[in-house]
Amino acid sequence: MPGEQAVRRQTATVALSRGLTLLDTTIRGAVKLRGGVWEMEIQPEHGGRIISLRLAGEELLDQGIGVDDPSQAGFVAAGARGWDEMVPCVDASRYPGPGSFEGVELPDHGEAWRLPWTVLDDATLECAGRVLPWRLRRRVDFDEHAVRLTYSYRNVGAEPLLAYWCAHPLFRYESNMQVHVGSPVPRPEAGTSRKVFLRRGLADSARLEWKSGSAVVIAWDKQVTPYVGVWVCNGDLGGYHHIAIEPATGGGDRPHLAVPPPLLAPGEKLDWWVEVRDARN
Repeated sequence: MPGEQAVRRQTATVALSRGLTLLDTTIRGAVKLRGGVWEMEIQPEHGGRIISLRLAGEELLDQGIGVDDPSQAGFVAAGARGWDEMVPCVDASRYPGPGSFEGVELPDHGEAWRLPWTVLDDATLECAGRVLPWRLRRRVDFDEHAVRLTYSYRNVGAEPLLAYWCAHPLFRYESNMQVHVGSPVPRPEAGTSRKVFLRRGLADSARLEWKSGSAVVIAWDKQVTPYVGVWVCNGDLGGYHHIAIEPATGGGDRPHLAVPPPLLAPGEKLDWWVEVRDARN
């Protein structure tokens, strides 16, 4: 986009060419992208969070309850809104191994959501782990009908690593909205929340329809991300109203040996994609 943001992007590219560190190129402020009927706004310094996704001018993502404090230890206390990437876990847990990282504590909702992301070009951001040696790259592309997010996860350590990732898009929730995901969707009463996990490989897409007439299909690469959770918050946790469709590389909201994500050798890479498609009539 023209204007101040374009200058920031150009500065980031120059910094990379000078061989500076990844954090030196993190943009402070919002990156705004447009394509066809879509508009997206991203905060690279705040976990690469997609804070806005609009379809024909209508906001699809929950905008939260006015809480935004990344210094908080917990994800909800810090402010749950928009779309984050959950790496290397969702639930706070311990890394199960194998290897020297066995037993390492993994923070609530992982670490990618609170780390600064590097802007590599107009559409690509990257983040590197500090608790575990991972690197995640995300690229956003638009066409007339869809937004496509392409991911690449690399083990940058010296021993095998479980490559856990989970999408965390918090869409606006309405109690009478239509949701189709190949399995019953939780409908918690007002002031409560609930999460269910689909059978592995059951679905590769979900359809969300709002009373305004907006509708999207969120689709994912079932070969790499066969595990899916559906989270609905109906006024719980301080007043949030959102629904999350969460494809993941592993099951159970954390790297778990019973439902494990892929185990990558040192230097090995894993690629997959997620799409949000315009499904209006």
